[in-house]
Amino acid sequence: MIISLDIGGSAIKGAVASSPKNLAPLGRVATPPDDFDAFAAAIGRMAADAPAPPQAPIAIAITGVVDPATGMIKCANIPCVDGRHLGRELEERLSRPVLVANDADCFALAEAIEGAGRGHRIVFGAILGSGVGGGLVIDGRIVTGPGGFAGEWGHGPVAATSAGSPPMAIPHFPCGCGLRGCVNTIGGARGMELLHRHLHGIERPSTAIVAAWLAGDSEAARTIVCQIDLLASPLALAINIVGAGMVPVGGGLAQAPQFIASLDKEVRQRMLRRLDTPLVVPGQLSPDPGLVGAAILGFSERDT
Repeated sequence: MIISLDIGGSAIKGAVASSPKNLAPLGRVATPPDDFDAFAAAIGRMAADAPAPPQAPIAIAITGVVDPATGMIKCANIPCVDGRHLGRELEERLSRPVLVANDADCFALAEAIEGAGRGHRIVFGAILGSGVGGGLVIDGRIVTGPGGFAGEWGHGPVAATSAGSPPMAIPHFPCGCGLRGCVNTIGGARGMELLHRHLHGIERPSTAIVAAWLAGDSEAARTIVCQIDLLASPLALAINIVGAGMVPVGGGLAQAPQFIASLDKEVRQRMLRRLDTPLVVPGQLSPDPGLVGAAILGFSERDT
């Protein structure tokens, strides 16, 4: 058995996996963001309460980037784990094996093995949540690359400075990574809200913007058209580079299938390979692809 955890900035979700396809939920608890002792204790309690052997391994999908060479994690959303060798430190405290991986990588792995990417050698998982992230899976294995940054198409100063028809000027907004003009600044839910404020001077949550767009609101439609225009070219370039056969999308914006269908249409018009069938599609494993991916990774590592 594997104890599978999906850890974000607000919550820790858990499940016990008897196989990669069979997960029994363990519930969720709040993530202690600033106290590592409390963070480790929360994981320890969830593992101890699980109907699993006392030494059952823990596989964790977590926000943040894990350096495969050092095991160190860079995690802005949970300050108490930032800069730590998280797997090793949790192993020492909990006296059981602990595997830690990036949540976008786990999403991509889950969709490649059990979801929308089944049957494809190369799967690129695109995350459109509060921001933009991604993960790359080739032949059923996560590709992390040096530093663990493979698949992170949301960062780098590549966002266009005009979008829509007729074109509207879009500044290069500052990104939390320290750069300006990252796709991350305009591509996720917070990016949608930022664009709407920039274009119309109105504060609206992304859910309200999407709902207004679907109801025929012209201002919301303008925001969505601009955002898809800004997203489609960088995503098409990423697909050209990695040769993805399928691109499952996770995160909050994946819950709007009309948005993903519009993005897919634009991406397929801008990439080299010509397709008449959808390529960019909502992930199939909502709401817990991180748990599924962590479980798959845990079983694969245990069996090697």
